[in-house]
Amino acid sequence: MISFEEAYTMVMTNTFSFKEESVFLTNSLGRVLAEDIYADRDFPPFHRVTKDGIAIHSSALKNGQKTFPIEGIVAAGTEQIALKSAENCLEIMTGAVLPDNADTVIMYEEVSIENGKATLLSEVEKGQNIHKQGSDIEKGHIVIKQNTKITAAEIGVLAAVGKVQVKVKKLPEITLISTGNELVAVHEKPAPHQIRNSNMLSLHALLQKENIQAHHLHLDDEKNEIKNTLQELFTENDVLMLSGGVSKGKYDFIPEAMEELGVEKVFHRVQQRPGKPFWFGIHRATNTYIFSFPGNPVSTFANYHIYFKDWLNKSLQLNYSKGFIVLGEEMSNTTPLTLFLKVKVNEENEIRKAFLIKENGSGDLTSLVHTDGFIQLAPKKSGYQKGDVVPFVSTR
Repeated sequence: MISFEEAYTMVMTNTFSFKEESVFLTNSLGRVLAEDIYADRDFPPFHRVTKDGIAIHSSALKNGQKTFPIEGIVAAGTEQIALKSAENCLEIMTGAVLPDNADTVIMYEEVSIENGKATLLSEVEKGQNIHKQGSDIEKGHIVIKQNTKITAAEIGVLAAVGKVQVKVKKLPEITLISTGNELVAVHEKPAPHQIRNSNMLSLHALLQKENIQAHHLHLDDEKNEIKNTLQELFTENDVLMLSGGVSKGKYDFIPEAMEELGVEKVFHRVQQRPGKPFWFGIHRATNTYIFSFPGNPVSTFANYHIYFKDWLNKSLQLNYSKGFIVLGEEMSNTTPLTLFLKVKVNEENEIRKAFLIKENGSGDLTSLVHTDGFIQLAPKKSGYQKGDVVPFVSTR
């Protein structure tokens, strides 16, 4: 059995190399860019007016001029026109191109318009209320770097530079495998000795948040069936994620089947709670990564967030750094294990603090509904005090 730190390091040093594919812009949300995105024009592409009002040339202000005859009106979306006289003005709308021979815009609230003339009501600063061409970014410069996860903000920028097709990293093909004769489908009514297969649905939902549509498979506790099925799955999947079958029970055949199939065991069993029986390995011939989590719901849920999510983000070259949080109460860990404890996060005086959730062991599925994340407590004889800062893994 290895330490949590060793297990985490081993997982993170065995990451996956993603290929690329092109998708339509409208299907790129949540994906990771596989290319730099360049500005195809200046942003903004012209001197853009930012307020409804009048456009003037500031030279008239030097002569003490306060009233300007109005030459016309300029709407957004019209081609650039010129201010004919520096002693006149043009009414202009937000988003319009600044007229040639104009360099300053005064909003309507600061002028009085009467009899075709606009009179200034306040002091004016040359160049005000103008978004200068190229002031955001110039043509040819990078607007979004590769390895960026595409959010609604990136969608807007991609659309602005005309990226109809976007090159993104392919997502891994993943099959979720549950084992155990005690499991029945969600729609079935379980017998007194059975339970519904909830772990697969939790993992499926977690992967959906990463835009991964996983396949499902259930295997009974029969060694040959497990072995034969796994052999077929290696050729079709980048990742196999199992729940159950990795403890030391008489019917926990996964580790033995993996060994017989030539899978390289990176480790099995970690000094942590929950999730101690965690098994991690790689089938080098097909480059398939195997995350075999314990069958207890909380163990599976915790290990997904602690290990797999960081592994996925690092493989995608995204940020995967752990967060930290302040303890809202005294806690302890007198065991030799690294503990991951379910907590609720509350804000006190603008400081986020963690408070323990009452639970009934790693099989207590219902407690996850109230969980905001897991705090990580290393063994410590002296205990943890209120106000201490500890690592925190968010599950929200």
